[in-house]
Amino acid sequence: MNNMFRCWWLLILVSCANAQFKCTQGTGFFPDPDQCDLYYVCSKGIAEERLCPDGLVFSDKDPNQERCEVPANVDCRDRPALQEAKPSNGCPRANGYYPHPDPNICDKFYNCVDGKPQVQQCPPGLYYDENSSTCVWPKDSSRPECFKQRKESLDGFQCPEGDTALSDGRKLSHPTFPHPDDCQKFYICRNGVAPTLGSCSPGTVYNEVTFSCDDPANVPGCENFFKKNK
Repeated sequence: MNNMFRCWWLLILVSCANAQFKCTQGTGFFPDPDQCDLYYVCSKGIAEERLCPDGLVFSDKDPNQERCEVPANVDCRDRPALQEAKPSNGCPRANGYYPHPDPNICDKFYNCVDGKPQVQQCPPGLYYDENSSTCVWPKDSSRPECFKQRKESLDGFQCPEGDTALSDGRKLSHPTFPHPDDCQKFYICRNGVAPTLGSCSPGTVYNEVTFSCDDPANVPGCENFFKKNK
């Protein structure tokens, strides 16, 4: 297909698209029914076709706003078609957020602007999640391989997978677990994934049943802990 014929064909497609879209909702900005990065400006009953920058899609939340956003912020399930991608080194599309090309690097991602990638670093303990285009705790990430490869440990202790709940069913955001050798100490799993060491106040020991510090007499195996360690 030569360039002249291609331009002629694209002109026909654009003209047909404009002719098919009807401004039935008054003045404003309205999405194409099939293509998520295509939208129309309606004024005086006439539709003008517009296209978001490659990698961004049109947000149809408010017809009074002309807004293109990253796909994670827009529901495109009913209009999944997109313009042809304009990739570059590190950027699958010209704009947007994308995971680091090395699958073993989970805490970094690329911010692509006009085809130019910029490496971004997640805060400590967080991994980049492509579904939400943001940094999240490993357990909330759509990349379980990262959690398995880079699971944090402290003195050989790793926070167990899954939720930890009280006897009434309430889930603990920062569950605690006993230290294997010291009744007074315990591990705190921040957000369920990052372990830190905690210690009960003098005269008390950790009770793994109540997830709290308690009198030694109430914790089997720790009744004489302070007598032994005088």
